[in-house]
Amino acid sequence: MTTERISPPLIADEREMLRAYLDFHRATLALKCDDLSDDELRRQSMPPSTLSLLGLVRHMAEVERTWFRRVIDGEDIPLVWSDEGDFQVAYDARTSTRKEAFDAWQTEVGHARRIEAAAESLDVTAVNRKSGDVVSLRLVMLHLIHEYARHNGHADLLREGIDGTVGP
Repeated sequence: MTTERISPPLIADEREMLRAYLDFHRATLALKCDDLSDDELRRQSMPPSTLSLLGLVRHMAEVERTWFRRVIDGEDIPLVWSDEGDFQVAYDARTSTRKEAFDAWQTEVGHARRIEAAAESLDVTAVNRKSGDVVSLRLVMLHLIHEYARHNGHADLLREGIDGTVGP
């Protein structure tokens, strides 16, 4: 499997730029997982941490679901892997498969893209029921870019530890 990653444009309006950077980071995470077996994707960074590439994919499914579906769209739905709302559960992918994790993640990315595209503007707001804060779609998109960038750094190190692959 080879993931196509398109570089964001150098000049674009704000919304197009945010979409492009978010998709770039989504593709980067997928790229870090290309051509690895389920066992390699489950390989943990170092005990006692359960951090793995597959755990990162599962975590980002939760992040996409929470910010776009639960906050912006106001859906009353549980997390994918924890009915108790524990985001840490997603990181433990010891019994997970590529198919399970990627199906969930791609489903949530699809919902996120639909919700973002349907929003009138980046100024659309919603209440984060957990914190009570009013947040804009702009903030959510920026937060997701930040979240992916942070975890893609983890993915870089995890991938290098698995097979020595480094780079973009």
